[in-house]
Amino acid sequence: MEEYDSHDPKGHQNTVLPFLKRRSKIIEIVAAHDTIFALAQSGVCVAFSRETNKRICFLNISPDEVIRSLFYNKNNDSLITVSVYAADSFTSLKCRTTRIEYIKRGQPEAGFALFESESLKWPGFVEFDDVNGKVLTFSEQDSIYKVFDLKNYTMLFSISDKNVQEIKISPGIMLLIYNKSSGHVPLKILSIEDGTVLKSFNHLLHRHKKVEFVEQFNEKLLVKQENENLQILDVRNSELIEVNKAEFKTPSAFIFLYEKQLFLTFRNRTVAVWNFKGQLVTSFEDHLLWHPDCNTNILHITSNQDLIVSYCKSGSDDPLTYGNAGSINISNILTGKCLAKVTATNNLPINECSCSNNNSVRCKCNSRRQISSSVTEALEDITALFYDETRNEIYTGNKFGLIHVWSN
Repeated sequence: MEEYDSHDPKGHQNTVLPFLKRRSKIIEIVAAHDTIFALAQSGVCVAFSRETNKRICFLNISPDEVIRSLFYNKNNDSLITVSVYAADSFTSLKCRTTRIEYIKRGQPEAGFALFESESLKWPGFVEFDDVNGKVLTFSEQDSIYKVFDLKNYTMLFSISDKNVQEIKISPGIMLLIYNKSSGHVPLKILSIEDGTVLKSFNHLLHRHKKVEFVEQFNEKLLVKQENENLQILDVRNSELIEVNKAEFKTPSAFIFLYEKQLFLTFRNRTVAVWNFKGQLVTSFEDHLLWHPDCNTNILHITSNQDLIVSYCKSGSDDPLTYGNAGSINISNILTGKCLAKVTATNNLPINECSCSNNNSVRCKCNSRRQISSSVTEALEDITALFYDETRNEIYTGNKFGLIHVWSN
């Protein structure tokens, strides 16, 4: 339907960084209130209007700002940007929040800085938790984790413990994973609202085997060691379920479906759905991911967690597929059925009129502005994907910094 270009050949404002002027691939797309935000790998972030189909503004408000990630805060209708700056050799993360209404007016400078008291130098981090409406920060220099409220950014509590190796967040709780001791890993479960310790326990391990992952989902703890079975522990009653290592191979990524009490695993381009009894619920009939390494910025799961939209291999045996184009596949998570598919079934330019010759139907195609890509070109080298549930549109970004709008 539309094509936007994140690259400004003249360069954005008085930028002092040459790489911000170069064309680069889109790595993240977020959309809210008829506005598309596209982040390029170079660190340039651009806002486009779906109402006017024009660029509104760049979100880089400083000449040496490199934006690393985006988060839409639905609690107060704002966009949070996480950036690094040349001034400190790109070593510290800086967060900024800007209301969507200001961005739509072309006033990205109207936002304000967040977490200014925190030193977020690598390996420090900031993590946004949409499920609980919280933010977790980690300052490496003093080994302090802090939890903030996403509604008003007030600090709720802090955790100061040099022995904490990792923190996992689940609805209502946090799992603190401590450094492995001989034969076990110490664990603590905390309330995410106030940091109250709800349970402390040790999970026994095979002494000389690498821990591949520890994950928490509500009351279920998932633990997997190298060449061992998957263990699913109910932390309330210590009931343990084991899943044979031949059936459950270590995935490259998880996505927990809190509404459905299920979880997705990603491994070697394939997606699978499991329940917490260790049973495989769904294998997808036509959902072979394009990229071998799972990148959650190139797939989208709907808010009620029934559909997954991904950039996929279109299938070499498909006679209607052209060139190296992939396809955008929409599948049902519970059944694995492919419900819809955007493919390059012809190599016409996107702006070629495909309306009926019926005189009673008014053609609107020519009212759109010229689009340079063909459908095939737009389906090649997709690097980011977002599904806007309000507008029922899919937005994709590619390696050339172009953003395409797909709609029915």
